[in-house]
Amino acid sequence: MLNKLILVLLLAGMLAGCKKDNKPFDIHPAVVGTVVNEMTDVMVHDVTNPPLGARFFAYACLAGYEVIAQNDSAYRSMFGVLNNYPSIKRPEGIENHAYQLTAALAMLETARKMQPSGALLRKYQDRLIDSCRKAGLDADRIAGSQAYALAISKEILKYAKSDRYNRISNFPRYEPSRLPGTWYPTPPGYFPPVEPYFRTVRPFTLDTCSQFRGNPPVAFSEDKNSAFFKLMKLNYDDTKQAEHLVMAAYWDCNPFALENRGHLLVGMKKISPGAHWMGITNIACGQAKADFAKTTLVNTSVAVGLMDSFMACWDEKYLSNRIRPETAIRKYIDPSWKPFLQTPPFPEYLSGHSVISTTSAIILTHYFGDKFAYTDTVEERFGLKARKFASFAAAAQESAMSRFYGGIHFMDAVTNGQVQGARVGEWVVKKLGVKQQHSGR
Repeated sequence: MLNKLILVLLLAGMLAGCKKDNKPFDIHPAVVGTVVNEMTDVMVHDVTNPPLGARFFAYACLAGYEVIAQNDSAYRSMFGVLNNYPSIKRPEGIENHAYQLTAALAMLETARKMQPSGALLRKYQDRLIDSCRKAGLDADRIAGSQAYALAISKEILKYAKSDRYNRISNFPRYEPSRLPGTWYPTPPGYFPPVEPYFRTVRPFTLDTCSQFRGNPPVAFSEDKNSAFFKLMKLNYDDTKQAEHLVMAAYWDCNPFALENRGHLLVGMKKISPGAHWMGITNIACGQAKADFAKTTLVNTSVAVGLMDSFMACWDEKYLSNRIRPETAIRKYIDPSWKPFLQTPPFPEYLSGHSVISTTSAIILTHYFGDKFAYTDTVEERFGLKARKFASFAAAAQESAMSRFYGGIHFMDAVTNGQVQGARVGEWVVKKLGVKQQHSGR
């Protein structure tokens, strides 16, 4: 199995370098995407919730990017860019290393320590190192790369520990208010609310998680002539066109989805919305032939944007605490109504997919342009056909509307979610201060 992997890597040009002549040892940029995919697999295994998944991606990517910034003068550290990001010194006494391997290992080491089942990443980490060894990288440079990666990962993990996520367990258990028009757990799992205190975590670029709060949701009302009742009717009367249902299924990305199997409810093993957009990120990097450094930068930028857009959205979710269509329509219109998609376990407003997809699309458009056509194959391994898009904005639009077509969001949560996502995306691009580039660099 290992020999087959080495052969594939060499034939594809994924690893090219020298044995002991101290020339650069280049790793194919696709390795960055493979690390992200390996992290995604662990998240599926662990049923990682979407905001927490974004946090894992962000810190792992920051570890890899810090190595790039220390070894490539074209890229600068996130010190002074991200909130409270530390000034990380280059590890002393480690001169003999391959910095691209070091960056990949720093990502893996950080993810391994942060993700509950991160030990599963060890197999890929070992395969990567063995492949480099077989491709000609000498033992001293491998050891140096490992030591360097550990040192950087240690500093990034300190930074992660200071973001206050570890304090969330000290908060009181969140209890639904049961007031009319407020969120309540939905079938079939009736899961408790996901990350009700995520807004207390330190954002990466936002001044506060409420910085881009938009219009409030349409006010709840039982009056059949009210604006809220009209929103419910939009969902209830949706004709469920075949293409719309295909869109809804493709963008479902609900890690909590369950399937009835006799008397059992079995998890359906789906990726999160953030993992889907990280997959799109690496499709774009590969299609644009971005080099290793730029691929790492773009992944880091999107991951940071995901974290901050989830924070902005989750802040609104638990402030407005609005009822889901499934609960409202069953109570006030038709007790037998069911949405096409399973309702995820958190309040309705805003639509998380609408927010984070718009943010991600803006960041990717910044790097690759507004007419970047691509084929999204992210969900193929989960049994869904690939979809073609003329631009990232088109994909984000479809992603947002899929939540209405799936019956799990009201329309104002979709449209206002897109507004918030755009504002966060523009802010992230501005704060990161990176130049728009359409080439490998």
